[in-house]
Amino acid sequence: MSKVDYYQLLGVRRDADSDALKKAYRKLAVKYHPDKNPGDAEAEAKFKEVSEAYEVLKDADKRAAYDRYGHDAFKAGGMGNAAGGAGGGGFHDPFDMFREAFGGGGGGIFEDLFGGGGRSSGGAQHGADLRYDLEISLEQAAEGTEKEIRYNRAVACKNCSGSGAEPGSKKVTCSTCGGAGQVSSNRGFISFRQPCPTCHGAGQKIEKPCGSCRGEGREMERSTVKIRIPAGVYTGAKLRSAGKGEAGHMGGQSGDLYIMIHIAEHELFERHEDDLFCEIPIKYTLAALGGSIQVPTLFEKGTLKIPAGTQSGTTFRLRNHGMPHLRGSGKGDLLIRVHVEVPIKLNKEQSQKLEDYAEACGDPANPVCKSFIEKAKKFFR
Repeated sequence: MSKVDYYQLLGVRRDADSDALKKAYRKLAVKYHPDKNPGDAEAEAKFKEVSEAYEVLKDADKRAAYDRYGHDAFKAGGMGNAAGGAGGGGFHDPFDMFREAFGGGGGGIFEDLFGGGGRSSGGAQHGADLRYDLEISLEQAAEGTEKEIRYNRAVACKNCSGSGAEPGSKKVTCSTCGGAGQVSSNRGFISFRQPCPTCHGAGQKIEKPCGSCRGEGREMERSTVKIRIPAGVYTGAKLRSAGKGEAGHMGGQSGDLYIMIHIAEHELFERHEDDLFCEIPIKYTLAALGGSIQVPTLFEKGTLKIPAGTQSGTTFRLRNHGMPHLRGSGKGDLLIRVHVEVPIKLNKEQSQKLEDYAEACGDPANPVCKSFIEKAKKFFR
C-alpha cells in the first residue's frame, strides 16, 4: 500500500518552517496518542505515521532527501543514506518523537508543559510536569465540585526508593571523566567540552543498578488524585496539584500535575464570561398584550415580565442569575432573547377573528411597521 505524503499527513505546506511542523505534530500526536485511544489500533498506527513524518521533516538533511526522492529516499539499499543514515526504515521510537516535541518527559495524554527536566548535581533530575484535560458540566462549574482523576505517571521505584541503586550498593566515581562530569575532545586547534557519555554529566555512576527499575529510579504507576474545582471556573482554567507529576530521575524532585478545565456545551445556555444567554419562544398574544412567564435558569425557574408590544428578538436581563464570579462575590446575569411564535395552523374561527382584527387596524397600526413604510416610500415612486 502506498504511503501518504508526509506534508499531507501533518497538514502543512511544503515550505512550512520548523515551528509550523512542531505545532502540527503536537496537535496530531495528542489526538492519536495510544493512551488517549486505548485499544484503538487505527489511532496507534496513525500516531506512528505522523511521528515518522515529523522525524523526517524536522531534520534538514532528511527533509531535503525526501523533497527530492520522496519515500524512496529511505528504502533499504536505495538513496536512504542521503538522509543522514535513515535508510532501511531505521526510524526512532515514535514516543521519543512525542517526548521531544513536548519538551521531553510527558506520557499518556499528558504533556511536559512547563519545563523542568534540568539536571542537578549527583545526577538527580527534576520530574516532568503533567497535564490532564478534564471536562465538567456547566452546572458543576457554577456550583463547584470535587473530582477524582486517575492517570499514569512515573513514581519513585519502591525497591531502591528512587536512588536507582540496588539496596546495599553505592555510587562510585565515573572512570570515564574522573568525576568531572565532562569530557574534552579536540578538533584541530579547537577543544570542546561536553557532558560525559557514561555518567551523563553526574560525575558518578551506580555501582550496581536496581534490578526493578534498571537504574532509572522510577517505575510506572496508576495514580489517583482528588481535586476541588471552585465555583465560577471557566474553560482554559488551570489547576495545579503540587508534586503529583512524574517523579524525578535518580531521586530528583517530582514535577506537578496541571488540570486543564473544559466546560461542556449546555443544551440550553451559552456562557459569555460570567453571563448566561438563552433564547425562548413566546406566544404572539403574550407579546401583544404583555404578561409574565416562567423561564428556566441554571438551577430553578424564574419569572420574566413581558411588556405589552414586545417585539421578536427583544433581550431581557435577569440580574444575578448567571455564573458566580470566580474571584469575588456576586454573580453574572441571565440574558433572555424572546422570539415571537407565529401560529402555523388556524381553524376557521381563529382565522375569522384575525381577519376582523386586521380590518379593525386599518392601515399599519404598529409604529415599527409605519416607520418602515415611510422610509420605503421613496423606492416605489
